[in-house]
Amino acid sequence: MSSSSAPATLAGERNNLAGLLRTMRLRQWIKSVIVYAALVFDGKLFVPELFLKTTIMFVAFCLLASSVYIINDLVDMEKDRQHPRKRNRPLASGQLQPAVAVGAAGGLAFLSIAAAFWLSPWAGVILLVYLAQNLAYSFWLKNIVIIDVMVLALGFLLRVLAGVVVVEVQNFSPWLYVCVTLLALFLGFGKRRHELVLLEEEAANHRSSLSEYNLSLLDQIIGMVVTATLVAYTFYSFDATTALAHSKMLLTVPFVFYMLARYLYLVHVKHLGGAPDELLLEDRPLLINSILWAMSVVVLIYVW
Repeated sequence: MSSSSAPATLAGERNNLAGLLRTMRLRQWIKSVIVYAALVFDGKLFVPELFLKTTIMFVAFCLLASSVYIINDLVDMEKDRQHPRKRNRPLASGQLQPAVAVGAAGGLAFLSIAAAFWLSPWAGVILLVYLAQNLAYSFWLKNIVIIDVMVLALGFLLRVLAGVVVVEVQNFSPWLYVCVTLLALFLGFGKRRHELVLLEEEAANHRSSLSEYNLSLLDQIIGMVVTATLVAYTFYSFDATTALAHSKMLLTVPFVFYMLARYLYLVHVKHLGGAPDELLLEDRPLLINSILWAMSVVVLIYVW
């Protein structure tokens, strides 16, 4: 290798690494925090062994989710080049070489699934289901109206189930499964609405299912889902046999109402919602409310 080609090679490797990290969407790892739900709501947050197992499960889901993001970007590379924001993604812009992305996606998937099977056979199965679901989404299901968002919501439910398997819960209410699924549907349909508003007549070129949506339909679905989410969480908080904090959990309902209402405000008034995970970190009122909700849950279950 000549001295002139060495710096170019090094620069290319740095670009690939930087592009890979961006494609892995490290900021979206926050979605996998929901794995801890079983640990917290089953009253086992301060059991070191279970906390460690749940943390390993969290990391495994983060790595597998990153693998899925890479695969999805590989599949959508050409369509992303037509999107005003996604055209700057590493694969669409050419910063990340497809061969490097394929290798990374395979390595991350193998590592995460192996770690899950080491924890529990059922945890490994759940991650395999998550991977299969996302592969089906990337190649097919994302083009089917309504089903596309339902599949994404299933990913959140699988995260909760993985935490349940690792912790071997005893006091975990089925209502929480309903709440998580409905919340994921709410965020998913909000994201579709944002895409429809942002892309306008070019929406179908980016995602074929968007041609089957319109703002009226999405607003009705979002209204239905957000109402069901609040009702389901209220029922959960009143379920004294499983909430550990008994009816005192009702005190957390206002935080959930504000979160839903604030997100609707951001979607309809501020025309945001394209990246719900980033919105949680960037919108200060939403972030503060989420922190206060989490603190109140811990206090009610473990202190009060």
